[in-house]
Amino acid sequence: MGGLREVAAPFVVPGPAGVAVRARLKGLMGEDEKVLGLVGDHLASLASRDLRTRCAAGLEHDSEQWAQRKRVLTGESSSRWAGSVTKATHDQWALARRGQLAHVQSLQAGVRTISHRLSLPLGEKGGRGVPGGYRSRKEWFAKSRRLHVLEDRLQAVRADWQAGVVHVVRGGKRLLTTRHHLGAAGLGEEQWRTRWQAERRFLQADGESGKRYGNETIRVSPDGEVSLKLPAPLAHLANAPHGRYVLTAKVSFAYRGEQWADRITANRAVAYRIHEDTGRSRWYLTASWTIPPVQTIPLKAARANGLVGVDTNADHLAAWRLDAHGNPVGEPLRFGYDLTGTTQHRDAQARHALIRLLHWARRHGLAVAVEDLDFTAETTRERHGRKKRFRRLISGMPVARLRARLVSMAAELGIPVIAVDPAYTSRWGAQHWQKPLTSTNRKTTRHDAAAVAIGRRALGHPIRRRTAPPRAHQSDVHGHRTVQAGRRTPGREGPRPRIPGPRTRSVPPDAASTRATRTSKTVRGVRSDQVWVQDSLLLTD
Repeated sequence: MGGLREVAAPFVVPGPAGVAVRARLKGLMGEDEKVLGLVGDHLASLASRDLRTRCAAGLEHDSEQWAQRKRVLTGESSSRWAGSVTKATHDQWALARRGQLAHVQSLQAGVRTISHRLSLPLGEKGGRGVPGGYRSRKEWFAKSRRLHVLEDRLQAVRADWQAGVVHVVRGGKRLLTTRHHLGAAGLGEEQWRTRWQAERRFLQADGESGKRYGNETIRVSPDGEVSLKLPAPLAHLANAPHGRYVLTAKVSFAYRGEQWADRITANRAVAYRIHEDTGRSRWYLTASWTIPPVQTIPLKAARANGLVGVDTNADHLAAWRLDAHGNPVGEPLRFGYDLTGTTQHRDAQARHALIRLLHWARRHGLAVAVEDLDFTAETTRERHGRKKRFRRLISGMPVARLRARLVSMAAELGIPVIAVDPAYTSRWGAQHWQKPLTSTNRKTTRHDAAAVAIGRRALGHPIRRRTAPPRAHQSDVHGHRTVQAGRRTPGREGPRPRIPGPRTRSVPPDAASTRATRTSKTVRGVRSDQVWVQDSLLLTD
C-alpha cells in the first residue's frame, strides 16, 4: 500500500458562527420604494468610490487610510453609514484576493498537468491517479498551444497578486456579462438595467450592541416597524424625528422569530440588509447576527450509539446506519433531490433532502458522518481530459452548500456531524462491502457501499471487512480473532498472508510438513505416482 496517501483523522464539525433570516416587506407604498431607491443609489455611488480608493491602495493600505476613507464618506452620509460602507469594501477586497489566489493555484495545476502529459509518449497509459500521454498528435499540438495560453495567464495573474491588484465588479461579473447576451438570458435592455441598478444598491447596516434594538441605522422594532437613518443629502425626505424615515410596511420573521425578538429586546447587535427582487417586484429584509461558538461533543461520545454514514451524489444522498462496532444495520436509505431548474428550486430540493435525513437520524439518536469534500481542484478540464460528462457532474454538485446547510440544520436539532477524509471511500467500499451486502432481496449500489465505508472510517474502524475464521480455528489453533482489525495492525487494509497447506477441515495446516517425515507406505511394484494408504484393520487367512 505504499502508493496510498495518508488518511486524515475524522473530527466533529463545529456549528455555524452566525444566523440569517429573511422576511418580505409587505404593503410598501410607492413613496417608500422611491425613498429606498434614492438612498440605495446614493450609498451605491459612495461604495463604488470607496472601493476604487481601496483597490488603488493595494497592499499598502493600513488602518490610517481606512480611517481617512471613513472620514471622507461621513460628510456625505453619516458616521454609521460610512462604517458599513468601508467594512463592506474591505470584505469585498479580501474576498477578491482569496479568489485571485485560488485562480493562481488552478492555473498552476493546469500547467503542471499539461506539461506532464506532453512529456509522455503518445498513447501511453497513466496509473495511480496520474494521467498518461495524449491520444493523438493533433491533441498533443492543441494542448501545447493551450499550455502557452495558461502560462501567459498565470504570469499576468501572479503579477497582479504580487502587486495587490484585484478586479472587482460591483453588481457581479456574471450580470455584467449578461448585458452582451440579453437574448440568451431572455431579458430586455430595460429589464437588465433595472436588475443591474438593484444589484448595485447599498442598503445594509452593521449592528451595534447597547443601541436601541441593536441597530441605529436600520432599526426594526418588536412590533415590526422598519425605519432607517437617511444620509445627510436626503435628510429632507424624513417623515420622523432625527432624520429618520419610517416605512409603512410591517415585517415579521416566521423562522427564528423568537430568537430575533429576544436579541432586539436586550439591545443586542443585529445587522440588516434591504434588497429588491426585480423579477418579482418585491422588497425583502434580511436580519443576521452572530452566535457564540457551541462546545462540540467529544468524538468518542458522538460514536457511542453508532451513526449513519452519508455519501453525497449528484442526485441523492445514500445513507446506511452502522452500530458502534461498524456493522451495517437495517436497510440502506436514499434521499433524492433534483438539481435542475432555478437556484431557488435547487436550494429547496437540497434542504428537503437534508431535513428528511436529519429527522431520521434524530429519531434514532445517531450522529451523521459525511465526507469532507472539496471539488475546487477536481473540476479543471486538464485533470479529467475528455471526460466532459464527469467534469460537468462534479461541477454541478453543490458540495459546499450542502455541507453548510447540513451543519447549520444539524446544530439546530442537536445532531453531531463527523467529517472524514474522502480518500478511497468509494473504491474500498465497493471492493469490500458491495458484494457481501447484496442478496436476492437487496441490491446494494456502490453509493450504499461508500456510505458504509464513510461510517466505518468515522467510527475509527478500517474499511476492510474482516471475516471470522472457521469455528475450529477461532481459539484453539490460531487464537481468537474478532471481526475488526486493530488500529495499529500492520497491513490491515492489505491482503491476508497465504498459509501453505491444504484448506480442508480434516487436515491440519501443517499436514504438508508432517507427511514428509513419516514412514513411506508405498507398496513395491506400484508406480510412484499411485499412492496407497493401508487400512487400520488387516484381513488375514
